[in-house]
Amino acid sequence: MSLKISFPKASAKPKGAIVVCAFEGGELGAQAKALDKTLKGFITANLKNNVQFTGKNGEILGLGAPAGGAVTHITLLGLGKDQDLDALKTETAGGKLAAALTKSGTESATLLGEKSKKLKTETLAAHLANGFALRAYDFDRYKSKPDKKDKPPLKLKTLSVVTPNPANTKKLFEDLSRVRSGTLLARDLVNTAPNDLYPESYAKIIQNELKPLGIEIEIIDDKKLEKLGMGGISAVGQGSSRKPRMVIMRWNGAPPPKTKAKNLSTLGFVGKGVTFDTGGISLKPGPNMDEMKMDMGGSAAVVGLMKTLALRGAKCNAVGVVGLAENMPSSNAYRPGDIIKTYAGKTIEVLNTDAEGRLVLADCLTYIQKTYKPEFIIDLATLTGAILIALGHEYCGTFANDDTLWKQMEKASEQSGEKLWRMPLDEVWTKEVESEIADLQNTGKSRNAGSCTAAAFLGHFIEEGTRWAHMDIAGTAWRKSDQPTVPKFGSGFGVRVLNDLVAKYYES
Repeated sequence: MSLKISFPKASAKPKGAIVVCAFEGGELGAQAKALDKTLKGFITANLKNNVQFTGKNGEILGLGAPAGGAVTHITLLGLGKDQDLDALKTETAGGKLAAALTKSGTESATLLGEKSKKLKTETLAAHLANGFALRAYDFDRYKSKPDKKDKPPLKLKTLSVVTPNPANTKKLFEDLSRVRSGTLLARDLVNTAPNDLYPESYAKIIQNELKPLGIEIEIIDDKKLEKLGMGGISAVGQGSSRKPRMVIMRWNGAPPPKTKAKNLSTLGFVGKGVTFDTGGISLKPGPNMDEMKMDMGGSAAVVGLMKTLALRGAKCNAVGVVGLAENMPSSNAYRPGDIIKTYAGKTIEVLNTDAEGRLVLADCLTYIQKTYKPEFIIDLATLTGAILIALGHEYCGTFANDDTLWKQMEKASEQSGEKLWRMPLDEVWTKEVESEIADLQNTGKSRNAGSCTAAAFLGHFIEEGTRWAHMDIAGTAWRKSDQPTVPKFGSGFGVRVLNDLVAKYYES
């Protein structure tokens, strides 16, 4: 992203495109009042003629500017009720401002930060800028460069956020940028075309992105996967000429234990990385199949999280495991009716090759438990269309076998703004995925409770005593409409909530 955000000191003579803030009720902020005084009441006079502007959070009003002055345009940004303002609402306002300014043809703008009764000035300014940067994300990798003869359209290049405490604001913004970097990497991965992002190339991207940050990378290729007996991921990937991979990412940031008796715990994260999902032999319908490049959204979130942990030097040990495969129909593809054997030794009757993500995850879950004995495991996967029926695009359905872990995730959800909703795990669904001719079958015995039976299937691969949560992000990894801080398509969902979980509860 080419947008540059800076935090200069206040200037006695503001110029160019200026953004000022107002609270609900139309009350101007302190800096807005000061500018209004300099402009001889221009802002308040225009507000009287625009009674529809009330200052609600994210409300935008363009005012123009007095003729002949240094200020060329004034934009009014609503922050909502001062007493209700928090970091997330501030980011929402910043995101909506970004959406407005990026369409305005403005190359640079100055945002006058404000005082708030609830938030520190630097906190308000940093989160406004963070929301702005999250929404200003633009995936233009595949856009052709304009012809030299044609004048390229103007794009927003710089945002200056004026605040009384520029050094403190910049530091806080830089802290937020580490989480944002992981989120934007996850978005980039989800948005990348499937002819560029396939198991082998994806593994190399992970290595190139994370290894320089101090993360240890191990790549298991298709031959070793078969040798290890990872029949789930191998079966899903066998129909494609682009063979599967498993990538292990290790971040060792925990300080050494004070006593030899204390063992360092490891946090475990697993992601589904089906780089393109045709459904295999159980072929999906043609319409919207192009969106199945996003079926690796769970793995993207894990990769983005690992980057964030490294960038901020998280004081924990964490391991991320992603299973990468391309699910294609061919003469070599696995079939409905096949019986496959997983790394755990359990056999699975394949009833539908489009229920492939759980087969990939089964081997990843077993591997991370056998190798690392993690304190907990959280897996993320665009696993079921059924979760969309239940929760739409607003919430991520989350299944947890431990109440404490769930409560921690719920708190992290509230703090990050990435919404989680707890879904039930039940013995009924555990039995629903037991097969008559193998240990398990990869779909339930009916179409009902599809997300619950999928989670129950994964539960068969969780060892007794292991704390585990499954996040079905099928509705949140990919958006068809813009959100305040998330442009449409790849969202990067999962990075922020899991980073907050780790930061709040699991660092030394």
